[in-house]
Amino acid sequence: MMKITWLLAASLVAGNSWAQVDQARAKKIVMGSCFMCHGEDGESASEVFPKLAGQHAEYIAKQLDNFKSGKRQNTAMVDMVSRLTPDEMAAVGKYFESKSAPPETVKDPDLAAVGSYIFYKGNKFSGLPACASCHGKQGLGTASLPRLAGQYAGYVETQLKLFGKRERTNDNAVMHSIAANLSPLEMAAVAEFVSGK
Repeated sequence: MMKITWLLAASLVAGNSWAQVDQARAKKIVMGSCFMCHGEDGESASEVFPKLAGQHAEYIAKQLDNFKSGKRQNTAMVDMVSRLTPDEMAAVGKYFESKSAPPETVKDPDLAAVGSYIFYKGNKFSGLPACASCHGKQGLGTASLPRLAGQYAGYVETQLKLFGKRERTNDNAVMHSIAANLSPLEMAAVAEFVSGK
């Protein structure tokens, strides 16, 4: 019995030390490359760059891998991830997932109210499903679908436009038809709403 207890304790210590090594390596990568655009804690200083704080680790790792493989186009990101291993991508994802993601202050409450309606109910007149049906009622997403809550409105709107024009093709193909059915007003409204969640 004592031997089993010792083995369990040793495996927990080993697991914790591996986690610490991964986080130390992730922080080194973040401080070497990511922080300039995305901030040390994933808060991002501009709507051009997505907030990574609170985003799902698996989703971040997938995006990094897609930039490296060329499935997702962005010249700056390809250079940044070119030498990252899958384990390092996973560690960076866990690093940013562990950071808090406070909501933005809604700049246009009337626009956000329209976005709220679309987010929760969709648009029955155009056949648009509710965003919440995939991204969740709180906009927190899943390991394979991004967290939208608290993301910059400008970034969300840009990504919706890219999906609508089929210029972003690395993610869920369902987003192509959804974004193509969104009017410019609906894109702006949903983006404004989720930024304040």
